[in-house]
Amino acid sequence: MELHTASPPAVALVAEDEFILRMEAADTLADAGFKVLEVATADAALRYLQEKDGVDLLFTDVNMPGDLNGFDLAREVAARWPEILIVVCSGATKPGPGDLPAKARFIDKPYSSGLVEQVLRELRTA
Repeated sequence: MELHTASPPAVALVAEDEFILRMEAADTLADAGFKVLEVATADAALRYLQEKDGVDLLFTDVNMPGDLNGFDLAREVAARWPEILIVVCSGATKPGPGDLPAKARFIDKPYSSGLVEQVLRELRTA
C-alpha cells in the first residue's frame, strides 16, 4: 500500500497597511489555496523574508508607511529571491518605467478575486 502525503500549501505574504484590505487580500489568497501571512508594511515584509524561508508569493500594496514602498519591495524580492512570485496592487499609483520587476504583475484596486486568480495562473505558467 502506497502512502500519499499532501504537499503543503503554497505560502503567500501579504503586505498591506489598511487592515480591511489586508484581510480581503488574505481571504482571496486563502480561497486560492495559499497559507497566508500578513504584515502591515513593506519593511516588515522584507524583514520576514530575510529571517524565514518558504514564501512562494508576495502580494503587496504600493503606498505604505516606512522606508520602502511596494515597488521597492518588489524589486528587492525579485533580485534576492527570484523564485517568489510577485503581485503589486494599488488604487492610487500606476507603475512607471522600471517600477516593476520583469516577472511581477500589477493589479489595479479595487480588484476581484477572479482577477487575482487569473493573474496567479499567469504567473505560475510564465
